[in-house]
Amino acid sequence: MEARSQIRFDDMSRTRQFLIDNPIVLTIYLPWLLIAIGIGCLQPIMPLYVAEFGASYSLVGLVLGAEGIGQLLGNVPAGIMLRRYGSKRTLLTGSLGITLAILPLIWTQSIAIVLLMQFLGGFSRSLFSVAQHTYFSQNVSVSKRGRAISIYGGVMRIGGLIGPVIGGLLGANFGLRAAFPFYALLGAMVVVIIVIFVENHTVNDESKGAQASPLRTTLRVSGRILTIAGTASLLAQMIRASRRVLLPLIGRDLLGLDVDAIGLVMSIASAMDVVLFYPAGVIMDRFGRKFAILPCFAIQAVAMLLVPLVSTFAGLVAIGALIGFGNGLGSGTMMTLGSDLAPPETRGEFLSIWRLIGDGGFTGAPLLVGAVADALTLSAAAVVMAFAGFGAVAVFGLFVPETLEKSKRKRLHPSS
Repeated sequence: MEARSQIRFDDMSRTRQFLIDNPIVLTIYLPWLLIAIGIGCLQPIMPLYVAEFGASYSLVGLVLGAEGIGQLLGNVPAGIMLRRYGSKRTLLTGSLGITLAILPLIWTQSIAIVLLMQFLGGFSRSLFSVAQHTYFSQNVSVSKRGRAISIYGGVMRIGGLIGPVIGGLLGANFGLRAAFPFYALLGAMVVVIIVIFVENHTVNDESKGAQASPLRTTLRVSGRILTIAGTASLLAQMIRASRRVLLPLIGRDLLGLDVDAIGLVMSIASAMDVVLFYPAGVIMDRFGRKFAILPCFAIQAVAMLLVPLVSTFAGLVAIGALIGFGNGLGSGTMMTLGSDLAPPETRGEFLSIWRLIGDGGFTGAPLLVGAVADALTLSAAAVVMAFAGFGAVAVFGLFVPETLEKSKRKRLHPSS
């Protein structure tokens, strides 16, 4: 008995020491895992929930897209809030907003309220995400940043695997609205973690002297790199987001698959994401950011080009796995690149604009896919997304610098 107690005590001691040595686990990864599980939990619920209000397909799309619009519009205010109030208050505001936006969905009978809460939830998640992204840029060294951020991306992917299973079980056994208090509980846990464990960090504390308009300074000083790298990021996020729309629609409308078969295709693609997130970080930190970025989007682009050739369930599974493999290789790449490029003097503002551009691609891709599919075919939409992927590869490869080498040179020759 005493031996077992000693073993448990030793295990607890090792766990405590691990958390002390790696505070990022408790302050960044755990809150993000809880939020990611909540987001995943709503994926199978929200379309059905909104449809219960008797909404048309267009209105369902608008309500579901309101979260992305809120996230898009929240990026720049997040950067401003980080400078004025610091990371802890921004994280706390974001997590509180996420939690409060979920609660009215439990009882509301108004589609307008659902639309508003979706927007608020997306806006709040933007505050949360930009604050966490800035933490990586400010507190994680360049030599470890790729792995740290790829793990962050992996945590999101793990939540995306776990969440839909929980949401489906809750919806099937207790009704669609049962998923909302569960997500709210996760949000409340995140609030508690931030209050107790997260320390406040002053953002942009490396700046020399006051700046009248940090946002304007960011656009003036970093406008060129934001335009070039931002264009590549926009195209990259478009091909990433397009699979969520294209694979289910092709499975249903072209192959006649049922929901279970489509879910299996998406699960296999997500599983490939999860398996590769850490190797992606190792590649970025050991060989360079582009060694992960270029294969990531080239593989996805090739997979999209092959979509018009798919005629069987096995073929769609293979395409989904290939897309997932490519996407997994790029886990955390856009966050890492943005962190590398962000100047210390206006870090928060730079990253807020960087995420605004990327979120624009992520939000716009489903709209473009739908427009092309309506005007032509789903296969044509896949080809358009393939060209977006190849465009991202071209811009990243030809015009965006390798930031790992640049950062190393800066450390070796700080005066240059």
